[in-house]
Amino acid sequence: MFSNVISAVYLTLWVTSFDVALAEDPYMTRALRLMSETPLIDGHNDLPWQLRKQFNNQLNTVDLNTLKTTHTNIPKIKEGRLGAQFWSAYVPCETQYKDAVRQTLEQIDVIHRMCESYPETFMFATSSQEITEAFRLNKTACLIGVEGGHSIDSSLGTLRIMYQLGVRYLTLTHSCNTPWADNWLVDTGSEPSEHNGLSPFGKQLILEMNRLGMLIDLAHVTVAVMNQVLDMSKAPVIFSHSSAYSVCPNKRNVPDDVLRRVNETGGIVMVNFYNDYVTCSKTATLSDVADHFDHIKKVAGAGIIGFGGDYDGVTRLPEGLEDVSKVPKLVAELLRRGWTDEEVRAVLGNNLLRVLFEADKVRADLSNVKPDDIPIPYEEVENSCRTSYGYPTTTDDSAIHSLSTLTLLLTLALQTPIILTAL
Repeated sequence: MFSNVISAVYLTLWVTSFDVALAEDPYMTRALRLMSETPLIDGHNDLPWQLRKQFNNQLNTVDLNTLKTTHTNIPKIKEGRLGAQFWSAYVPCETQYKDAVRQTLEQIDVIHRMCESYPETFMFATSSQEITEAFRLNKTACLIGVEGGHSIDSSLGTLRIMYQLGVRYLTLTHSCNTPWADNWLVDTGSEPSEHNGLSPFGKQLILEMNRLGMLIDLAHVTVAVMNQVLDMSKAPVIFSHSSAYSVCPNKRNVPDDVLRRVNETGGIVMVNFYNDYVTCSKTATLSDVADHFDHIKKVAGAGIIGFGGDYDGVTRLPEGLEDVSKVPKLVAELLRRGWTDEEVRAVLGNNLLRVLFEADKVRADLSNVKPDDIPIPYEEVENSCRTSYGYPTTTDDSAIHSLSTLTLLLTLALQTPIILTAL
């Protein structure tokens, strides 16, 4: 009994000391104030993948209030002042041509169930307005991003179904080429280019994502794909979890010329915390991450920056950013480096809210455009696990199909000019 009293006293003293330390740090005090006024929106968290790996998505056996084996749980979310999170519906490249769609749907399902299981903490959201409403209710808004184009199995119908299920961004590739887009490893020379960026079907996909209002995520693609999408997308793009190439020359990061184009087109680069992309080594610090924020701000302005921690999707994290509870320390560091309140509000969430709003405007502008129902040519996806029902059986019909695809792309490109958003 006496030992319990002593423990309680020590705990009280520790909490009091922590509060005093916060009060003595004007930058942390200011950071917490700003985070109480503007939602922190993180672009990428792989907790759903950990739920599959560790529990095979048996969410009934997990308590997110007490879970200790992940970077993310509810106490850490609350301490980190997480206003909104894009949860990643990720399945590995090994599922391509096999069961990628099924496994991705199961990841979408577990995200929905996770939000429904903790209604006091989470609120499912699909728009900037719903993020704002969740923040007003002191809840974390839950959004879905599908990480890897292999998850749709080269099907625009599957893309549309996923949008209806709440998916609001698609990462065009993961670390493998799809039948219609090259992945970032092509730029390292470790894999061959198959499409010189995007194939004709890949360009169809971009236009259909614009029509839907689904954000195009360029993390994990080649520089050629980045530039092709920036040339043709009518809505701003995102990099959900990428950093600055000039600070760490890893091909997963974004080069300066692309950063400037993201600024010109109103997009956002959400900085990744993975050590290998922060310092190009196995070790990093919170200050090293702040260097990426500073560099992107210098090159393209604070109006294109966000947070894309990649928690629970990486094995190494910077000292000071070990889990989601630590993000306020990074916000305080930016303030310590001279960032203004307005700039910090922008990177916390206002930039991403603007991008979502602009994507919805493009969706509204294209509301009279019919869904694209021209499928990818069968010869581009033919494999032992795929049937050919519905495809033409003669060479002449295939040629007509290819010509129709090209005609569609040219028609849409000519009818609707690219929208540029000045920051």
